[in-house]
Amino acid sequence: MSAILEANSLSKSFGAVTAAADINVGVQEGEVVGVIGANGAGKTTFINMVTGYLKPTAGTIRFRGRDITGLKPRQVVRTGICRSFQVSQLFRDLSVLENMLIALGMLREGRLSWLAPLHTAEREREARAVLARYTVESHAATQVATLPQGVRKLLDIAMATVSEPALLLLDEPTSGVAVEEKFPLMDTVMGPLQASGAACLFVEHDMEIVERYAGRVIAFYDGRILADGPTARVLADPEVRKYVIGSEIHRARVV
Repeated sequence: MSAILEANSLSKSFGAVTAAADINVGVQEGEVVGVIGANGAGKTTFINMVTGYLKPTAGTIRFRGRDITGLKPRQVVRTGICRSFQVSQLFRDLSVLENMLIALGMLREGRLSWLAPLHTAEREREARAVLARYTVESHAATQVATLPQGVRKLLDIAMATVSEPALLLLDEPTSGVAVEEKFPLMDTVMGPLQASGAACLFVEHDMEIVERYAGRVIAFYDGRILADGPTARVLADPEVRKYVIGSEIHRARVV
């Protein structure tokens, strides 16, 4: 496999506070990578730098050989990188289908326009096909505000993938999802990704999810990478168990 994403010596500071320091990461074509770490460890800062929501203080990001450091989020999407958020970015007062039509409209026109028809027969067929891929087509007419959290998560991820990205970044995909829904949700997400050959990098606090779905794990601690390697090896690492997994177990008990 060849590297699809390469982050070299990435750092991000906010005044005197260093949120990420000397981050070096490579992601291979088709690879599924779990990212773990306690709150404030630097995970989301890294994701935000890759996706253009934060500009690195130092370092470079290359995607398929192209330097994308400092590109704006919409420009990053056009290169083939998409993401979902911990809190779903949805139009709560609109239906599932309307949300998907907006995502397709943004993809096709780059912005929403009153002059361009949002709802056409062809676009609705395309929208319903994506919804079916993520098993939410039966909710097409349902207002988003009334949906269970798991369905909202699937819709958010489905909307993020309308551009058929080569790399999908997921920020806590099972956060807020009922225990009995977390594995079916991840199965639903991973199926289309594996079929398309896309790589996936997902931030997750649930170690059961990480162990089952990640072929490799990157552990963050205090803004730096503490460990990076095969899932079983990283999760068994004494420092990871002390500084990362121990914190997550404590967090789960508190929550």
